[in-house]
Amino acid sequence: MAMETILVIIGTAVFVLVLLRVLRKSTSLPAPAYIGRLLDSGFRHFFQPPRTVVERSGVASGMTVMELGCGSGAYTTYIARAIGEEGKLFAVDIQSAMLRQLERKLSREENKDIKNIELRETNAYELPFADESFDLAYMVTVLMEIPDKGRSLREVKRVLKPGGILAVTEFFPDPDYPCRSTVIKLGMRAGFALDESEGNFWNYTVRFRKPLSDQQKD
Repeated sequence: MAMETILVIIGTAVFVLVLLRVLRKSTSLPAPAYIGRLLDSGFRHFFQPPRTVVERSGVASGMTVMELGCGSGAYTTYIARAIGEEGKLFAVDIQSAMLRQLERKLSREENKDIKNIELRETNAYELPFADESFDLAYMVTVLMEIPDKGRSLREVKRVLKPGGILAVTEFFPDPDYPCRSTVIKLGMRAGFALDESEGNFWNYTVRFRKPLSDQQKD
């Protein structure tokens, strides 16, 4: 009986996942704010550990970093601590409701030591930053939610310093999950050079670099 129950649970989960992926094929929208707690949960961190995201993204102390699509902040505090007091993290999201969740998270006692984060509400096409502002930009299960992915990637490239890093992390249970080859093609079409690809089918990070001498027109 226990085995039958397990099989039913697995079958239901697979059905829901497939259904979500089919529905998401017809639209590109950000994850709704009401699932913010699920996105920033211990369950998610178990399968997509923050330390792994930090290491694979190439985050280092003292960096100026942009998180595009920060949501409720599942990885924001980890990145902020990794770059240290000398670093700066700009957490960007298009949804004010998500940013309010992140604000509440940062106000908790355990996060009051974090002083290097600024929140910005904006879209991915018109980032409110000067050219060549950042050492690193990263996205975690966000890229495929953006309708015009090429335009957003070119905008990210604009605000990155020459040689700056773009890290794109994806996770298979996400209904917008793309194959690694798709992410690589999108990044290279936007003018990035492939730097490194780490992880497996279920959970991977593709790291790009902005060319030191960028001759490609956007």
